[in-house]
Amino acid sequence: MRIGITCYPTYGGSGAIATELGQALAKRGHKIHFISYSLPFRLQEYNENISFHDVEIMPYPLFKYPPYTLALAAKMAAVAEDASLDVLHVHYAVPHATCAYLARHMLRDRDIKVITTLHGTDITLVGSDKSFYQITKFSIEESDGITAVSESLRRDTISLFGLTKDIRVIPNFVNTGRFRREAGECTLRGIVQEDEKILLHISNFRPVKRITDIIRMFVKIKPKIKSKLLMVGEGPDRIPAQELAKELGLRESVVFLGLQEGVDDILPCADLYLLPSEQESFGLSALEAMSCEVPVIGTNVGGLPELVKHGETGFIAEVGDVDKMAQYAVELLSDDRLRRQIGQQARQRVLEHFDQDLIVPQYEAYYEEILRQ
Repeated sequence: MRIGITCYPTYGGSGAIATELGQALAKRGHKIHFISYSLPFRLQEYNENISFHDVEIMPYPLFKYPPYTLALAAKMAAVAEDASLDVLHVHYAVPHATCAYLARHMLRDRDIKVITTLHGTDITLVGSDKSFYQITKFSIEESDGITAVSESLRRDTISLFGLTKDIRVIPNFVNTGRFRREAGECTLRGIVQEDEKILLHISNFRPVKRITDIIRMFVKIKPKIKSKLLMVGEGPDRIPAQELAKELGLRESVVFLGLQEGVDDILPCADLYLLPSEQESFGLSALEAMSCEVPVIGTNVGGLPELVKHGETGFIAEVGDVDKMAQYAVELLSDDRLRRQIGQQARQRVLEHFDQDLIVPQYEAYYEEILRQ
C-alpha cells in the first residue's frame, strides 16, 4: 500500500507511535510518505520505502499567525496525487483530520481514504474545548476509519461527541527488540553511583503529568532508599519542579536531563518508572519502561490500568495520592527479588499484548478493510 502519515513531529506519544508505525510498515514493503512541518523526532531508520515531505509555509505580513493548516492540507493533496496514495493516516484529530478532509476533497478524481488515530488530549483537552468541539467532531465523523489507542479513549470519545461510527481500538506498541534490558554497564553511571537506585520519569512536563507530585513522592522515598530521580524532557512544569526540588533539599538528588533522543538507552538503567498523570489515554513511556523490565507506578486514569496490572507489572494509585505511590516505590526498591519479578512480568505482558509484531499487522488489516469499503 501507499500510505501518507501526518503527525506532530515533536516529542510526544502520538508522534512517536506514528513514526514507529511508518518505519515498521516500510520494512514490510509498504510505501510510506511522512508529511509534516519538520522531520519526526523518531524518524531514524530510512530505507527506500520512506519519504519525508516538508510543509512549507508562506510568510505574509497580513497573517498574524502562519496558516499551517491550509499549507498542510495543500501538501497532503499534492503528495497524495504525486505518489498515488491509497490512505492518509493522520495522528491527532485537530488539525490533522481536518486537513485530510480538505485534501481529500481537493482530489476529486481520486478515492483516497482517511484514517484518524485518536491519541488522547486531542479528545480530552483540545476536542472538549468549546472553541474546537464542532470541528473536532466533524473531522472525526468525516474520517473513513477511526482508531483509538485504548478502550478508555474509545469510550471517552463516544461519550463526549455522541458518535455512532465504529472506533477500532488498536493499542500502542513497542519494538521489544530495541527496548529491552541488556546485561552490562549502565550508560548513566557517570551521574548515578553504583549503589543508588534509579527512579525515572520521561514526558513533555505539561501540567497533566503532575510533575511536582513526582518530587513530593521522591522526598518521601529518599530518606529510606539510597536513590536518584532522573527527569527526562522539557516543558512548562520543569522550572516549578526544579524549584520544588531545591526547596525540599533534593537539588543534588534530582537530575534534569532535558530532551533525550535515545530513551531506549536510558530506560534499561532504571529500577522504577513513575507516571502519576491526571490524564493518560495510554502511557507509551510506561509501555517502553515495561518492555525494559522496569516496574511502573502510575495512576488509575484512562488507559493506564489497561496497561499496568496492579501488583503484577507495577502499581496503580489514585491521582494525587503521593503517600501511597511513595509506599509502593519503597516496597519495590527495598526488595530486589520482588522488583525483578514484577519487571519480568511486565516484560512478558508487553511481549504477549503490545509487541510491534502483534500490533502493526492490525493496522495493515484495518487499512485493507477500509480500502474495501
